[in-house]
Amino acid sequence: MATFLYRLGRGAFRRRGLVALVWVALLFAAGFGAATASAPTSGSFSIPGTEAQKAFDVLDKKFPGMAADGATARIVVKAPAGASVNDPKYKTEVEKIVSGLKDGPGKAEVASVTDPYQAHAVSQDGSTAYVSVKYDVTGMELKDDTRDALKDIGTAAKDAGLTVEIGGDALMTAPETGSGEIVGILIAAIVLVITFGSLVAAGLPLLTALIGVGIGVSSITALANVLDLGSTTSTLAMMIGLAVGIDYALFIVSRYRVELAAGRERDEAAGRAAGTAGSAVVFAGLTVVIALVGLAVVNIPMLTKMGFAAAGTVVIAVLVALTLVPAILGFAGKKVLPAGTKSRLFGKGRPAGAEPKPNGGTRWARFVLRRPVMVLLVGVIGLGAIAIPAGKLEMGLPDDGAQPVSTTQRKAYDLLSEGFGPGFNGPLMVVVDGDKKLADATEARIKGLEGVAAVMPPTPNEAGDASVITVIPKDRPSSVQTEDLVHTIRDGSGDDVLVTGATAMNIDFSQKMNDALLPYLALVVGLAFLLLMVVFRSILVPLKAALGFLLSVVAALGAVVAVFQWGWLGSVFGVEQTGPIMSMMPIFMVGVVFGLAMDYEVFLVTRMREAYVHGERPGQAVVTGFQYSARVVVAAAVIMIAVFSGFIGASEQMIKMIGFGLAIAVLFDAFVVRMTIVPAVLALLGHKAWWLPKWLDRLLPNVDVEGESLRKHLEGADGSGQGPDKDRELVNA
Repeated sequence: MATFLYRLGRGAFRRRGLVALVWVALLFAAGFGAATASAPTSGSFSIPGTEAQKAFDVLDKKFPGMAADGATARIVVKAPAGASVNDPKYKTEVEKIVSGLKDGPGKAEVASVTDPYQAHAVSQDGSTAYVSVKYDVTGMELKDDTRDALKDIGTAAKDAGLTVEIGGDALMTAPETGSGEIVGILIAAIVLVITFGSLVAAGLPLLTALIGVGIGVSSITALANVLDLGSTTSTLAMMIGLAVGIDYALFIVSRYRVELAAGRERDEAAGRAAGTAGSAVVFAGLTVVIALVGLAVVNIPMLTKMGFAAAGTVVIAVLVALTLVPAILGFAGKKVLPAGTKSRLFGKGRPAGAEPKPNGGTRWARFVLRRPVMVLLVGVIGLGAIAIPAGKLEMGLPDDGAQPVSTTQRKAYDLLSEGFGPGFNGPLMVVVDGDKKLADATEARIKGLEGVAAVMPPTPNEAGDASVITVIPKDRPSSVQTEDLVHTIRDGSGDDVLVTGATAMNIDFSQKMNDALLPYLALVVGLAFLLLMVVFRSILVPLKAALGFLLSVVAALGAVVAVFQWGWLGSVFGVEQTGPIMSMMPIFMVGVVFGLAMDYEVFLVTRMREAYVHGERPGQAVVTGFQYSARVVVAAAVIMIAVFSGFIGASEQMIKMIGFGLAIAVLFDAFVVRMTIVPAVLALLGHKAWWLPKWLDRLLPNVDVEGESLRKHLEGADGSGQGPDKDRELVNA
């Protein structure tokens, strides 16, 4: 593979004009498709195989239109203290709201409006009422005029002294990432300038990464409605694509500089960079793709689509690194080297044959090798302590109760809880697939259950062979008591009585995510273990890599629980409202972080294996690996952390939470696991770390990530005999 990538990189360098033109054309084509496509929707949500989904399927069949995905809104009205919404002057204002929704701007998209005085939507004390609105389209598809009309609908009522707040998903808009994303890119640029000492070399990874992300995200936007992709899909793809795009280009450019400073011709340097660092990029990218595509085992369509979309962006990042980066290097010439590099490296100031001055990576590796047991214990115990909160992980899906207290959605949620009880915001929908007799018996049984605040009479369909019963729990939707009530209703019912609704969907979704976590881990870790065994020709090194990942990701989950569930340092990270961790967040974070963790493992340990294969002792091989790779890996990790941290400023809680989780996970994995625990473990294992049974060695394909066969082929072809000594000098310059 190294030879193929060498030819690909050198060919891209020599035909740089054509390669650059192709990528720019792809960017314009994807951009045109995104610009002409209709706005993305929120994406349909389904959980195959759950009772809540079966109930929705029955609703769709027996009650056409009831299970439609149209946006909904509740305009909650509260009278001043001591007054009632039944007072004539306030009742008039509420009726104006109803008529304004029916006949005012945006009425073309309104499917139905309920009058609270006819629908019994007034609290017992008369203090609160609500108007329910259902639209023909989703919240993301609502026209701006319709949304503006909804926001302004209670202005006159407010002037009359009423409190008016709006809840529901009709006010949903595309998530905003804020300025944090730009700050993350700026930090990445600063890190690249410090790492390379050249503005050209620093700008190149940013340029190519932005082109790759532009193509990926534009393609997702163009296909959003065709493939029913959610509004957050492109944001997550951008998050991952930016991080890996910058990192992969960083490794290629770094190796190119080594080859160029060693005196090789520019096209030869580009080819060798693609053949060596490019091989690591391919396998690192493959681990990320495996992790993202593996989300399909959860069998939740929305999560599967998110994984495939993000994986597609990673594939583009790999292709950009292997082709566009060498092409841009062709335009940049030797400007990727800082001024005076050649004179410092080869001119001299250092006696012939003298050992190069140790760099920071060398000094750190030697420190770890002197105290491997102490370093290992400190790293493991430290991450273990941070992981403790993960044992209290509570998962759920967000509702208006998870919104910041300053939003109108949250205020409407609280008003409904005060006026109608805490369980009113999470009603249960019991679907009875049977006649009136079965519906009446079900109603009577549910009324006698503990935890039930109210039970509405059964609503039959036109055919009379199905009914819907609305149950109001006593406790809030995310409480343990409400979850127990759902299970109690289900346990006492047959196959013809199904419980659904947002609260039941939340419970089923969380359970499905829990059930899928271990199979997902087994699949992803198992495939990546086999892949790394092929790369490193070892059993213990891939095993150590997998165990280190599990430690870092559990510690990251512990940090997420502490910040977003318990509220520790919440104000620092802009967490206005604590609550359960979103159900899909842990498994999505596991998938992404595993792929990124293996990136650092591949980039760092392949250098160690290369030195070991060339005859160095295990300890010295670790030092050599750090000498070559530590600075670049540290830069890559800082860039990842900066990019992910930029999404902490997002308006949507899920994006904020994933950005924080990925940033802290990369921090733990790169600096504690890969840079600290890994060398300590390798020092303790010695030669055993690289042991592989002979029979297994014969069975495994030789992919030559180190580029050994490429080096022999090239040295045999040109007789240059260029060794690693000059490379080592550049790293220490």
